[in-house]
Amino acid sequence: MPYLKLSAACLAYGHVPLLDHADFLLDPGERVALIGRNGTGKSSLLAALAAGSGKGRLDDGEVWVQPGIRVGYVPQEPPFDTESTVFEAVVSGMGEVAQLLAAYHEVSHQMAEGTGDHDALLARMESLQHELEVSGAWSYEAQAERVIDRFGLDPDAGVGTLSGGQKKRLALAQALAVAPEVLLLDEPTNHLDIAAIEWLENMLIETGVTLFFITHDRSFLNRVCTRIVELDRGKLVNFPGSYGQYQQRKEQLLHEEGLANARADKLLKEEEVWIRKGVEARRTRAVFRVQRLDKLRAERQARRERMGKVNLQLDAGDKSGKLVAELEHVSKSYGERPIVRDFSIRIQRGDKIGVIGPNGAGKTTLLRMILGELQPDQGVVRQGTKIDVAYFDQFRTQLNPDSSLADVISPGSDYVEIGGARKHVIGYLEDFLFAPERARSPVSSLSGGERNRLLLARLFARPANVLVLDEPTNDLDIETLELLEELLQNYDGTLFLVSHDRTFLDNVVTQTIAAEGDGVWREYAGGYSDWASYKASLGRESVREKAEARPPAKAVEPAPAKVDKLSWKEARELEGLPGRIAALEGEQAELGLRLADASLYQSDPPAAQKAAERLAVIDDELMALLERWELLEARAGNPA
Repeated sequence: MPYLKLSAACLAYGHVPLLDHADFLLDPGERVALIGRNGTGKSSLLAALAAGSGKGRLDDGEVWVQPGIRVGYVPQEPPFDTESTVFEAVVSGMGEVAQLLAAYHEVSHQMAEGTGDHDALLARMESLQHELEVSGAWSYEAQAERVIDRFGLDPDAGVGTLSGGQKKRLALAQALAVAPEVLLLDEPTNHLDIAAIEWLENMLIETGVTLFFITHDRSFLNRVCTRIVELDRGKLVNFPGSYGQYQQRKEQLLHEEGLANARADKLLKEEEVWIRKGVEARRTRAVFRVQRLDKLRAERQARRERMGKVNLQLDAGDKSGKLVAELEHVSKSYGERPIVRDFSIRIQRGDKIGVIGPNGAGKTTLLRMILGELQPDQGVVRQGTKIDVAYFDQFRTQLNPDSSLADVISPGSDYVEIGGARKHVIGYLEDFLFAPERARSPVSSLSGGERNRLLLARLFARPANVLVLDEPTNDLDIETLELLEELLQNYDGTLFLVSHDRTFLDNVVTQTIAAEGDGVWREYAGGYSDWASYKASLGRESVREKAEARPPAKAVEPAPAKVDKLSWKEARELEGLPGRIAALEGEQAELGLRLADASLYQSDPPAAQKAAERLAVIDDELMALLERWELLEARAGNPA
């Protein structure tokens, strides 16, 4: 029996049907990814499912939820009371016991700090304890504390003080606190750094929770999903398998659709010619053709053409000097906290540099120093010549919500100049899939994905030989992401890309600057996968060096009295450990070589995923074997 069912669902925004008699089933244990173009209604569909059984947020049709199951829902921009604490926010979704738990937590906190009237607080705590016992709410509190700890949050921290990534963790903790059987997630990777995304991937897989989620992150999609569903022109189309398999099947379906539409258009054209010849339609033999013509006309009118592609064009303008920037032994701190420590790099025209690191590591600070906007505490920064910089801001602070789309693109003018050609602003906005009638609409009316498209349109409307893109992939649909990748690959200028999208980094950048912790930054050749493979190889070398530092067990001549400390079985195990470790190291090295080949991620994503998962398992197995070796040798009287 399915957990969720959507039947003949209809939902329209204005005159545009988002759902057109759409059907969907979600079975227990599935992890289904929902994809589709921006503005097609993905978030609206997720919200309709979250609303529960009945018509709810639909214009027509029905949502059915299996009775008794708990559904957790994390919208793209979760609403929080900024005055509440993390604990209060997490328990707020627990129904009637939420207020009791929040009050008990607050009284406990006051007593621990020694604030307030102790006797009054103690009496209040006893009263709350009684109410909590009667309602059976202690299990809820334990669950809330577990998820808060799992997500690395401070239960007493104010929600208003949290970063974007911490708020996303809070939203996930809030949804998981009710121990849901089904979890609905809208862009869960937004505002999370790569380490947090990989942790989330593992957590969702390990918990076994049934998932229905929206994402643009192809690495996350390939790792987590068991099936893909695409929302296309109001219908939900099912694609079993990986994203690579989806791409192949989708291309085939679009080809078949194109052929069918071409045949229908040809027949309609032939019938239109026939009717214009003045044949007496009243004749019996002609009545059928007239009826068929009416049917063809109706079908053509009802046909929903596929949404066009974004037409991206980027003008690099005049070339900068060969040298863009050079840093020599640069350091920067804020108070006692080092942000950049003794970092050197030389950046030349045409370099495409990815910048990766945890949230708060100092990526923006480093970029500002590279571009000469911020002076280091120590070291030298040399700037190149003829540099024209354009910024993409992930927080969209460059967009005035009250401005019209046209004013954002070309303030005070109806035209923009792209690559030396003059173009009307309405036509330019159409290239980014904004209808002409929306040109005078305010920015505040746009969705997150539309705002990102508008910011890209604004950015590309001006020539620039240095691009700084800070999380440009947030909220963009996958098709637009792939077009943006192609554009940036062919860009003649210098690119700085801050992103947590691993696939996007791999497909665009030629070198990577990575935060190593404690203000240390290092430069690596290639994209994210190259960096990850290199770090994995360092870990393998460390394990190998540790193993090689120990003499082979069979070469050691233990004293008879000490050997007796081990059982016969343990002694045999000790003798076999070096061989087992060597075999695992050999497999480890082979997998490392496979994963270092970037083509594997494009040609066979499931194989790449499987290899990466096996590599992680081997690392754990090696560590366990080394610890076991150390223990047995110590018992045998041969400490390492």
